[in-house]
Amino acid sequence: MALGRAYSVALVGLNGYIVEVEADIGQTLPAFVLLGLPDASLNEARDRIRSAAQNSGIPLSRRKITANLIPASLPKRGSGFDLAIAMSVLRAAEDIRPTGRTVFIAELGLDGRLRPVRGILPSVMSAVQAGFPDIVVAEANAAEAELVPGARVRGYRTLARLVFDFGADPQELVLDFAPEDEPAASEPVSVDATVPDMCDVSGQAEARRALEVAAAGAHHLLLTGPPGAGKTMLAERLPGLLPDLRDTEAMEVTAIHSLCQLPTAGVRLVRRPPFENPHHTATAAAIIGGGSGLPRPGAASRAHRGILFLDEAPEYELRVLDALRQPLESGELVIHRSAGAAAYPARFQLVLAANPCPCGKASGKGIECTCTPFMRRRYMSRMSGPLLDRVDIQLQVDRVSLADFGQSGGEEDSATVGARVLAARARQLQRLQPWGMETNSQVPGRILRGQLRLPGATTRILDHALERGVLTARGYDRVLRLAWTLADLGGREQPDGNDIGQALSLRQTASAAA
Repeated sequence: MALGRAYSVALVGLNGYIVEVEADIGQTLPAFVLLGLPDASLNEARDRIRSAAQNSGIPLSRRKITANLIPASLPKRGSGFDLAIAMSVLRAAEDIRPTGRTVFIAELGLDGRLRPVRGILPSVMSAVQAGFPDIVVAEANAAEAELVPGARVRGYRTLARLVFDFGADPQELVLDFAPEDEPAASEPVSVDATVPDMCDVSGQAEARRALEVAAAGAHHLLLTGPPGAGKTMLAERLPGLLPDLRDTEAMEVTAIHSLCQLPTAGVRLVRRPPFENPHHTATAAAIIGGGSGLPRPGAASRAHRGILFLDEAPEYELRVLDALRQPLESGELVIHRSAGAAAYPARFQLVLAANPCPCGKASGKGIECTCTPFMRRRYMSRMSGPLLDRVDIQLQVDRVSLADFGQSGGEEDSATVGARVLAARARQLQRLQPWGMETNSQVPGRILRGQLRLPGATTRILDHALERGVLTARGYDRVLRLAWTLADLGGREQPDGNDIGQALSLRQTASAAA
């Protein structure tokens, strides 16, 4: 008997590695040995594969079967290796012809059906990049796999139909099942949802302007104000101001969603920026990512290229909020666990909403507030200074007046504001293209104070704030980024003194009110 060989993909985070599956049939007593650091779900593949082959009319050999997943030092998990193992064993028994460099990714049912698995998109992307463009997946995963440019994808419903195409004897094969036994085909599910419109917001001219600036430059935002002032309403309308994702960004976002969605759900290319709004009781693993074994992505990674909205931010655990400081700077989350480390992209736009105190009435004159000054300070200190220093816009949102609340139909809609945001982003892209950046929020201080340095007369007020200790060095750079965004929205070549003053006020409004 020959040595059988097939290929599959092991995912570690979003990075995929080609796994060579070898199979050998010995001359000893019946057994099925699986080598190469398989996890529990992968160890169970032995029984799934044997039953699937039997019910497909091509039973496995009764001798000892040894399957080895190379590299053996790489941890492997999940049921997506079922099909590659089955094909390598059938090739070792010479029941099929050689499979070449085809990559097989699917779970096997006991009846011989090919079941969909999670993470097909990043797996296929990794295979194509490694020079393995021929991919075989379950029929339910085929549409998702075909999103990858350069991939030659074949989707199958049953193992019998697959091995028939690879030269198995058709006499005993069970090629199809009765229609009533077939699971209903799952339609692709879009993660896009209807985004609320800005015209629903009454009044709040300053907050609406801050939201437009945040969208134009991808700046982080803190909204502080009493309950009912419209903080959540404003944050939920921010995604509607953002432009569609470009092809590379859409592939990144879709790959993450492919890892997180149930394997029975279809996936299509995500074109709208995602919006994640976890509850304040969420754990660090739910926000940052984690879990047993190799860590899985959390809400911060699912919000990649979109919005991570933390409502009632002071109610989150301090360590959860502080864990966001690293991805806010680097745009990536590297999670280490005993089973290994996984890296996930996390270049999201953070939006925080908070009441001014536990009772929420410490706005304006604060006459009705029952909180002591110590209670207010302790409440707001749940958002640490290092975290807030990374938030560009810090805005106080006051209650809506009766005059503003009674108006209707006079507010700009999201399409109108979004057109200005799109034009501002186009200016940024043109200016920052030599450095490989897209938005003002990504520009480092060395460029702001180097090639994009502004005249001293323009930055005088900002320099004075730094000297008095009102701003940190990080805050200085973030005000400059805001000023460039204000200039882009105004169609100016570079910020002037008025832009610097507005940017400084946008950063200090909430802190001054507190």
